Amino acid sequence: MRKNFGAKGMCYPMPVFIIGTYNADGTPNAMNAAWGGISEETEITICVDNTHKTAENLLARKAFTVSMATARMLAACDYVGIVSGNQEPEKFAKAGFHATRSEFVDAPLIDELPMALECEVISYDEETCRLVGRIVNVCADASVLGENGKVDVSKLQPITYDPMNHHYLVLGEKVGQAFHDGVALK
Repeated sequence: MRKNFGAKGMCYPMPVFIIGTYNADGTPNAMNAAWGGISEETEITICVDNTHKTAENLLARKAFTVSMATARMLAACDYVGIVSGNQEPEKFAKAGFHATRSEFVDAPLIDELPMALECEVISYDEETCRLVGRIVNVCADASVLGENGKVDVSKLQPITYDPMNHHYLVLGEKVGQAFHDGVALK
């Protein structure tokens, strides 16, 4: 028997994205956003409330980065989600983050978060708070790459958000091989 919860924004896994932008004065800003995902091959869609400093910044610069929140940086990633850049202009530094300017877009890469999407703004709807970005580049630090030169999720340890219980969960255990394991059922 199933239990009904009604119409709610609940999906598993729900990624925890840290959006990086530059403020008007050139200082970096970051916010935690859990409502988003890849919407086309080189496109990401994220819900960003228009009252956030990040919304103002990305509209001004037409660019942003999306870093994967990690287990190692959980407290800092949560902090940038509970503190507003409108009230705390130093929240990026207080989180313990350091920035490197992206080579591809006018937005900061967060040094402590080893994987990021570098994006240009395609559109932003202030009424629905829907941000759509074009992924210009994906970058990952060598520390999270496997022997095959690709991202090793067990090294990255990205976290997801559990919207029902308000928990963060870590990803990383391999349980099967995509485009292979289902072949046995053909």
